[in-house]
Amino acid sequence: MDIAEIVLIMFTGLWLFIPAMLPNSAAAMVGGGTKIDLGRTWRGKRILGDGKTWRGLFGGGLAGVLIGLLMIGIASFWDPENYWGYGAFWSNVGILFCLSFGAIFGDLMGAFIKRRLGMERGQKAPVLDQYDFVFGAFLTTSIFFPNWVYSTFIEGWHIAALIFILALMFVIHRGVNIIGYRLGIKKEPW
Repeated sequence: MDIAEIVLIMFTGLWLFIPAMLPNSAAAMVGGGTKIDLGRTWRGKRILGDGKTWRGLFGGGLAGVLIGLLMIGIASFWDPENYWGYGAFWSNVGILFCLSFGAIFGDLMGAFIKRRLGMERGQKAPVLDQYDFVFGAFLTTSIFFPNWVYSTFIEGWHIAALIFILALMFVIHRGVNIIGYRLGIKKEPW
């Protein structure tokens, strides 16, 4: 395998992961309203916090699915059977839901952990802030589509795609948060 093929694998993996990268930003933009934890506490601390709302959960998750469907629509012109790596149409819709909502659930898991550690909403938590949604997306998708995750991100040289995503995610996460902060969508630039 030459370097061009490995680079193609890396960028294909990143392309396929876009539906997991969009939901948290979309949730911040459309969020608000009823809190998922309804203001309740567990062991004296908020369960998730004020920043996690039902509108953000569904709006963010569906935004990821919609961008994925748009990507599949574009891919169908060039690769109508495999859609650039998502597979057959109905399974790829399932993969989109798992990646998108898995990312949201990963972010909720991160908020839950931060509350258990006594951290306030928006408080900086290196590594957890950058990778909670990645873990959630991969875990959820692995439960329902293990063969797809294995063949796309783990098997052989495809591990390069996973490593590329993990390395790039820190930079992307930081950049998106700075943009959100400057646009007034986020209160902190991290």
